[in-house]
Amino acid sequence: MTSTAYPPLRLSWMIWGLGAALYLIGFYQRVAPGVMTSELMSDFGLTAASLGNLSAFYFYSYVAMQVPTGLLADHWGPRRLLASGATIAGLGTLLFAMAPDALWANLGRLLIGGSVAVAFVGMLKLAGHWLPPKQYSLASGMALFCGVVGAVFAGVPLRLLVDAFGWRPVMLVSAGMAFLVALGIWLLVRDDPTEKGYASHALEHGEPAAESGRGVMAGIRAVLGYRNTWLLYFVPGAGVGSVLTFAGLWGVPFLTTHYGLEKTTAAAICSALLVSWAVGGPVFGWLSDHLGHRKPLYLLGCVVQLAAWGVVILVPALPVWLLVALLVVIGFFTGNMIIGFAFARESAPPRLAGTASGLVNMGVMIGPMLLQPAVGWMLDHSWGGEMENGARLYGLQAYQNGFSLMLGWLALALVLMLFTRETHCKQIA
Repeated sequence: MTSTAYPPLRLSWMIWGLGAALYLIGFYQRVAPGVMTSELMSDFGLTAASLGNLSAFYFYSYVAMQVPTGLLADHWGPRRLLASGATIAGLGTLLFAMAPDALWANLGRLLIGGSVAVAFVGMLKLAGHWLPPKQYSLASGMALFCGVVGAVFAGVPLRLLVDAFGWRPVMLVSAGMAFLVALGIWLLVRDDPTEKGYASHALEHGEPAAESGRGVMAGIRAVLGYRNTWLLYFVPGAGVGSVLTFAGLWGVPFLTTHYGLEKTTAAAICSALLVSWAVGGPVFGWLSDHLGHRKPLYLLGCVVQLAAWGVVILVPALPVWLLVALLVVIGFFTGNMIIGFAFARESAPPRLAGTASGLVNMGVMIGPMLLQPAVGWMLDHSWGGEMENGARLYGLQAYQNGFSLMLGWLALALVLMLFTRETHCKQIA
């Protein structure tokens, strides 16, 4: 018998937290290769391009899963979706840890990316049923916090563990953690509070009915008919792609080679970049809502990112304190991408708001998906033949050539932003 009482908040947040654990694992796996570049290149005989491709296999499947994830969440419910995602993430990590060659490692990364892609939608689905509307935004903000916790753990802590035990044993333990999360979700999570005898918050959130696959594709075509939405599809990949290409893959070897830093110190600097990104998101979101403008703040973020990355990439031998300060500034202003979700929703009819947000999220992930292997290709193209412990070493000019792709996309994003139409935080379509 269903009660008229809502579930205790402690229970609701525990249910949501198990979904958030998969999101944490997803962020951890997203940037983990960044502190293992030399080990992966040596073990699998990888070039920079093939290493970039190995890392990007995560994003290939992650992006491909963006549309079907919403349909699966409606059809299966978040419990089955998240438990399946965590199980497949564990299997993918296990395959990656035991891979005899790059082909199997790529397949492992592909499984990981596609499986953890369900975490964000699953978390929001649980929040819509288990949490009151006034705590829904808090849940969305806490999701990013959980993700950054995972990314930070993939920095210095992961580097120390790899130094102590090797990357394969550490990844085997990581697989075990994913299986534990899957078990916890299956045993404890329920799609709706009514399954535990409580009243549901779903109606308060006005949760829409599930859309058919045909409806989703029609929605995407309709959304792309509005100028702002397709412009905002291409813009966020520049900032996020640059951050995840640097912090998630090429930053540690760049900092150790050209600034003489220890790998743990370089990993800490990359983690600082990610943390400042997480801080910048809520700040830009609040400022945009408070000021009643989207475009000026988004433009400001693009300008600062382009200028700061230009100094980091093109000016050699910066003082380390200045280098760190610039990377923290870059991370903070990359948080402007959070504005894009509201900007896109306001630029299309309300019935297409979810599709517009999903399209922007796909654009976000296309950035690292394209930039990580592209920068690797440029590194190989400029390689001078130096090797160390079976891994290639790249000169400063090679990194400057590779990172120039980031500058190019950032410059394009800035130009595209000039053609967007301000919404003044109101629905304009």
